[in-house]
Amino acid sequence: MQRETVSDDRQRHPETTSDFSEQFNQLELLETHGHLIPTGSRSLWAGDSDEDEEQEEKTEEWYLLQERKMEKDPSKLLLWAAEKNRLSTLRRLLSDRAGLVNTRDEDAYTPLHRAAYGGHLDAVRELVAQGADVHAVTLDGWTPLHSACKWNNTRVASFLLQHDADVNAQTKGLLTPLHLAAGNRDARDTLELLLMNRYVKPGLRSALEETARDVARRAGAHHYLFEIADGCTNSSAQP
Repeated sequence: MQRETVSDDRQRHPETTSDFSEQFNQLELLETHGHLIPTGSRSLWAGDSDEDEEQEEKTEEWYLLQERKMEKDPSKLLLWAAEKNRLSTLRRLLSDRAGLVNTRDEDAYTPLHRAAYGGHLDAVRELVAQGADVHAVTLDGWTPLHSACKWNNTRVASFLLQHDADVNAQTKGLLTPLHLAAGNRDARDTLELLLMNRYVKPGLRSALEETARDVARRAGAHHYLFEIADGCTNSSAQP
């Protein structure tokens, strides 16, 4: 099933408790405290609609029509092409306007964020080759690596790490890529990738004072994998 679009990454939800201070970003509160939402509550995420299934049925003619509509706004078209994995369109735009590679939308997402979010490795490679900033941050402080790890896009995460992405980058809510992967029950592969990174700091705490292990334990998501990092720490501490 196709993953949600980047816009879902920015969807806001009402707070589930009044105990949280206003300094916390609501999206990140949902990531770390989504368990407080009663089971059976109707989701407000746009990606939970039938839109994803409908997108799977789009024809090439439909995509070409959308591109023609955006031709006069190359920045918008580049962001869209990265999100939809329209590699030929992406290459064409960058060949004419290489300076657009780090263009941003209203929430400061770049084409690289969008491609990483969707797990589009070829698009990610092309963007990085064209000078995309792997350290770019959104208004909420998300790097492309955060976007990849949130949805278990392991190959993209691995590629970004090989190109100097910060494995310990923290959002405004102090969430690391490891925090985001830890909260996803389907993200075992990405968790293993991150925990085997020699520079990862699994003890970093979010603004809610949770480590990634805390998030994984609460979510019931592969918390035992954190023994990988423990083993690396123990062995590196030996003379």
